[in-house]
Amino acid sequence: MTLPPSVSGSGGGGDLEAHLDGDVGNGNARSDSAAAAAAPELRYRGWKAMPFVIGNETFEKLGSIGTAANLMVYLTTVFHMSSLDAAVALNVFAGTTNLATVVGAFASDLYLGRYATVAAGCVSTFIGMVILTMTAGVPALHPPPCGEGRCLGATRGQLAVLGLAFAFIVAGAGGIRPCSLPFGADQFDPRTESGRRGINSFFNWYYFTLTIAVCASSTAIVYVQSSVSWWVGLAIPAALMLASCALFFAGAGLYVRVRPEGSPFAGVARVAVAAFRKRSAAAPSDADESLFRTRHASGVVSRLPYTDQFRFLDKAAVVVDAKREVGGDGHPKNPWRLCSLQQVEEAKCILRVVPVWLTCIVYYVAFAQTNTYVILQAAQSDRHLGGGGGGAGSFEVPPGSFTVFPMLALAVWIPLYDRLVVPWARRLTGREGGITPLQRMGVGMALSVLAMLVAAMAEKRRRDLAAGSPSNTGRVSRQSAFWLEPQLAALGISEAFNQVSQTEFYYREFPESMRSVAGSVLFSGLALSSYLSGVLVAAVERATRGAGAGDDGGWLAEDLNKGRLDWFYLLIAAIGAANFLAFVACAKWYRYKGSDDDDDDDHEHEQVNVADRISAAAA
Repeated sequence: MTLPPSVSGSGGGGDLEAHLDGDVGNGNARSDSAAAAAAPELRYRGWKAMPFVIGNETFEKLGSIGTAANLMVYLTTVFHMSSLDAAVALNVFAGTTNLATVVGAFASDLYLGRYATVAAGCVSTFIGMVILTMTAGVPALHPPPCGEGRCLGATRGQLAVLGLAFAFIVAGAGGIRPCSLPFGADQFDPRTESGRRGINSFFNWYYFTLTIAVCASSTAIVYVQSSVSWWVGLAIPAALMLASCALFFAGAGLYVRVRPEGSPFAGVARVAVAAFRKRSAAAPSDADESLFRTRHASGVVSRLPYTDQFRFLDKAAVVVDAKREVGGDGHPKNPWRLCSLQQVEEAKCILRVVPVWLTCIVYYVAFAQTNTYVILQAAQSDRHLGGGGGGAGSFEVPPGSFTVFPMLALAVWIPLYDRLVVPWARRLTGREGGITPLQRMGVGMALSVLAMLVAAMAEKRRRDLAAGSPSNTGRVSRQSAFWLEPQLAALGISEAFNQVSQTEFYYREFPESMRSVAGSVLFSGLALSSYLSGVLVAAVERATRGAGAGDDGGWLAEDLNKGRLDWFYLLIAAIGAANFLAFVACAKWYRYKGSDDDDDDDHEHEQVNVADRISAAAA
């Protein structure tokens, strides 16, 4: 395999080498001579283009993360939303943002190409950030400050402007997230040793800049927003996004621009249609030997062996009438009536991934709380550093800054895992990666359940200290907000196991002809989990209304001291535990691509470490 998995593992574009060699698995293969003729047209500038690409990525991440990290506080303090409404709104916003990456990936593949998609995404994000800054800086675009115990809510017009800002940001993220990584990798020639080394180095720099962006945005920018001025704190990310756009377009003359390749799901659609058309055909007695085979046009596509799962799809490769169905060149005359065994097995690969992907949607619900109720917990805890809890010389950490702890835990754990855990596990199991991707994903799911149990205990202690303090006349508990660190660190390590492994898993198990959307599968799971979290929050609020301590908000009361957020966390832990059992069943049933034995799962990818870094960055 000459192309590292990260080029297409993040979604938004196919393998460059596959693009040069031919259109894989869609019945319209290009010839090798045509591919060879197309290759000299690409002039790889490599590191000459990197200052513009990496600079664009750095400023874009600084701007986007600086905007999103503190939105919960912004909506509740400036727009006077209830914590419940703000949590639901942000879950919908996060879900739509991630779901937009699927649209962006398909738009890139079908029409625009990665350069145009990233360019449009940068401009759209900048416009959204400017509008969002205006909602804070223009008094007419947000409710007036609270006075004499009265807080007016936002008008329909103010909410419409806020929604317009979010819409532009969502559209921008849909273009940038699935295409930025493969676009950067496009600038290196994957057929040369120096090009492959350049791709690896690019992803190292990408992950490094992401970590810096998260830390800077979650601390410095959040501090300006919370302690100086909201409009200044939102104008800084907008200015950074403007710098990102300027850098990106400044390097336009250096970029390699890979043409759109067409729909990656065409082969799967053909298998489904052909199998339905031949549903009455007799199943072959020896499917492995008698099903239709044809030579692939691309040398980068591995030949898949026959598997006996989803046998109803086998009929798509049954030859009923050879003269009518097979042409003189050995290819099907009508690819919607006859498919090759390779195409059938590729469709089976997708079906096998679906149950695993569904369990990952539920897994992400725990993470959705880090940008909502964890921030509210921090806001009602003692957030002072030094000076004896608010005394002279103390510094009060903004609630939104606590979102940095999962990323810090992930950044610390990955090198420890790579240098210490993997060599030990490799000696123990004899596998190149130590343990398989599915096993790592299972460990991550178990850690998320543990994190929710720890979160419930920390919240109970916080609430008890708030209720048991005779001097506490406000809503802030005497418990230090840094008691939230263990649960956040556990979620960060869980992410290092599960979410990092997911990108490698999707890259490995998706057919080579469909790796352009592998990263979008990850984002679509994040999107649906955000929607699921919003539905869960609304359902719990409705079911437990009146069950709180003197507050009709129930478990999720506006004042957390009067609610039972710990029970909500226990509910998420219970759902996560049930989901973990379902995942174990799916993992035992799963058959790795290219293996005829369920237990033969030691086909480890040759670029595991690179895939880990990419998926961590994509997260």
